[in-house]
Amino acid sequence: MLLRLLTPRSPLLLAAVAAGLLSACSSTPSSLGSSLAPYKIEIVQGNVVTREQSQMLRAGMTRTQVAEILGTPLLASVFHGNRWDYVFTLQRQGQKVLQRRFTVFFDNDLVARFEGDELPSEIEFVASIDNRRKIDKPPALEATPEQLKSFRERNPQATPEADTAPAGAPAGATYPPLEAGATR
Repeated sequence: MLLRLLTPRSPLLLAAVAAGLLSACSSTPSSLGSSLAPYKIEIVQGNVVTREQSQMLRAGMTRTQVAEILGTPLLASVFHGNRWDYVFTLQRQGQKVLQRRFTVFFDNDLVARFEGDELPSEIEFVASIDNRRKIDKPPALEATPEQLKSFRERNPQATPEADTAPAGAPAGATYPPLEAGATR
């Protein structure tokens, strides 16, 4: 029977089976389909210009001086040779696109003026892109007397000297003197 199915018609049979399996995928519950969304990567493009950088700019600076402070612009337009446009864009899944613009205008290769969106400070910018998990309450860095007692009961080999040893030093460790002529 199996040999009869594997005849020249078998590609047609395989296509029919595949179509049936794929149609079953569309009949999953809508709650499952809505909770399974594809991962979208974070897209960061352009030049970051901070408030501190913009405050360093002065009229009369050369293009080289501007490039030392802000970097070269991502794109330089041949149609606007007397201006540099700094554009920064950040796209994150589930969030509104963040976009900032800053433009420096030149006259005879010297800064004539500059303008742009309200810029964040360096600290504000780092905080805005930091997407690490926030900890509500910092962990306790000291053990309570009850925790120390519980630890000693579970670890009888621990000695009281280990509690008073300097951080990072193995229990009972001795070190050579720091100066060559000194003795212990």
